[in-house]
Amino acid sequence: MDILTVEHLTKVYGEGEAATIALDDVSLSIAEGEFVAIVGSSGSGKSTLLHLMGGVDRPTSGRVMLNGQDVYARSDEALAVFRRREVGLIYQFYNLVPVLNVVENMTLPVALDGRPINKVRLDMLLRRLGLTGREGHLPSQLSGGQQQRAAIGRALMNAPSVVLADEPTGNLDTANSAAIMQLLRDSNREYGQTMVVITHDEEIALAADRIIAVEDGRIVRDERVRR
Repeated sequence: MDILTVEHLTKVYGEGEAATIALDDVSLSIAEGEFVAIVGSSGSGKSTLLHLMGGVDRPTSGRVMLNGQDVYARSDEALAVFRRREVGLIYQFYNLVPVLNVVENMTLPVALDGRPINKVRLDMLLRRLGLTGREGHLPSQLSGGQQQRAAIGRALMNAPSVVLADEPTGNLDTANSAAIMQLLRDSNREYGQTMVVITHDEEIALAADRIIAVEDGRIVRDERVRR
């Protein structure tokens, strides 16, 4: 069953002669529990596609359906709630709050919702992410790999059905990149979470079940990974 569907999605920045088409009439479907890598060079439109999937930016035209609901039929306020509750967003530059410690960063979406923290899930994630003993550390006291793991923990804390990761290994060395991809792969397999990962690295993309290549705002390749 498809959990995420993109229909004729277009995003244009600017107007007139200054207009730039970042995404050009893109359509695709992603099945529940699928692990998808979206690849492409810088400026190809892959990050724009991911952000539109996650409710971060409104499209110029087209629509995004998640669990049968039109993401952009929501108000801006409802979109903010959607991003906290229904998708997990992981960014290349971590986007951790510098004055909050590991636990506070990981539980921030829950706190913003005014909901109680699931301590069992928090402890499980801390162990699984190798952050036990680092709970009180600020981002500045963590390595790059640890910061990215904390960012992944924040994205997984609400147990979203879909996780969207934008170049999650872009600032990491080879060993940490492999570890992060393994964590995402394990979360996909163990919890059935649908994973969509943006990367410019085809070798990293091979960890996925399916690779979608984007160039000049269009899908140019969509294929299953053979194992």
